[in-house]
Amino acid sequence: MTTHTAVTPFWSLPLPELLQQLDTASEGLTREEAQLRLLQGGGNHLRRKSRLREVGLLLAQFQSPIVAILLSAAGVSVFLGNPTDAFIILGIVLVSGLLGYWQEHGAGHAVERLLTIVRVTAEVVRDGTVQEIATDEIVPGDILLLSAGAGVPGDCRVLESKNLFVDEATLTGETYPIEKIVGVVGVDTPLNQRTNCVWMGTHVISGSARAIVVRTGTRTEFGSIAQRLTLRPPETEFERGVRHFGYLLLEVTLVLVMAIFAINVALARPVLDAFLFSMALAVGLTPQLLPAIISINLAHGAKRMALKKVIVKRLAAIENFGSMDVLCCDKTGTLTEGVVRLHSAIDVEGKESERVLFHAYLNAMFESGFLNPIDEAIRRHRVFDLGGYRKLDEEPYDFVRKRLSIFVAHGDRCIMVTKAPCQVS
Repeated sequence: MTTHTAVTPFWSLPLPELLQQLDTASEGLTREEAQLRLLQGGGNHLRRKSRLREVGLLLAQFQSPIVAILLSAAGVSVFLGNPTDAFIILGIVLVSGLLGYWQEHGAGHAVERLLTIVRVTAEVVRDGTVQEIATDEIVPGDILLLSAGAGVPGDCRVLESKNLFVDEATLTGETYPIEKIVGVVGVDTPLNQRTNCVWMGTHVISGSARAIVVRTGTRTEFGSIAQRLTLRPPETEFERGVRHFGYLLLEVTLVLVMAIFAINVALARPVLDAFLFSMALAVGLTPQLLPAIISINLAHGAKRMALKKVIVKRLAAIENFGSMDVLCCDKTGTLTEGVVRLHSAIDVEGKESERVLFHAYLNAMFESGFLNPIDEAIRRHRVFDLGGYRKLDEEPYDFVRKRLSIFVAHGDRCIMVTKAPCQVS
């Protein structure tokens, strides 16, 4: 059996060569072959659970200068013969660390628990027949059948398409659907211009297609993004502030301890007594309850945000959001809702025009093509009474003519409303 992973870049290969490399055919795989590939390549998952990741999350709760100070204070307490104080300090550190771990662990698995509620499936050709299988069982070489509303479970090459438009906002940030066709594109073609491929994490807006799965799981473009998100994110301003405060507290404590020790020695006090007094002072200066107070308050904030259906994966992020004066977002759907809203309709002179808005509404209401975010915005912006208007004909939008025309009748009048993209210099 040949390799199941096409040579990159698969978007530039002729289809016969791609099918040969994937060791499949247009009739799809057999169930036995699919099971074998699933065992060899693993399931179609974006992330594998790891015990080391959980251990790292737990240890990260104790990586703070303040925690180091408290642990040192506990050691000094034992040295001074006060094991009770040492156990109290260690207990506070442990409770605050476990509280932070419990919150971040629960938030990190919240999405996984939600996904277990539903079983996402896709239509696949197996044994020459169309079957509905779970997306995590899809393997390279499977033939997918895509239709409006379907999610794409892997990186695929289009074999057949009919008016196929795909929403790729999750990858490119653009809310406008992209048309997908059969063909070959250049090796260096950027992702948003690979019109012969569909990608995991995107979904079909309209049309239908047959596509062959080339990559699954972490090998997909979406999977590579998910892998990068598992890396420890940069330190937040709140964490940086706590760390700097911890260093300042450590410096102040050391200076005071050394100064008091030197003063006691200069006053001819016994050296041992001066040392023990300095160590006791160091224990007294450490803020034993500070980590617990921080964790409890942040956890309380995370709980209140959960009531608003917001999952907080890192407790320190709460303070960061609370200290924001201005939140800047880009113009597309990467950080925003991915929804277009209409501000106003203007005529050729740049003035707001009720007539222009009404004709735009006519065009948007009577078109029957794929769902268009601009037309959705026009329909939501204002509702007009179209009683007496009836649709006569439609010239759908295409990428040659680049226009969409609607013919409507009102009484004895016929109106043609044409919509076309404009370029602003």
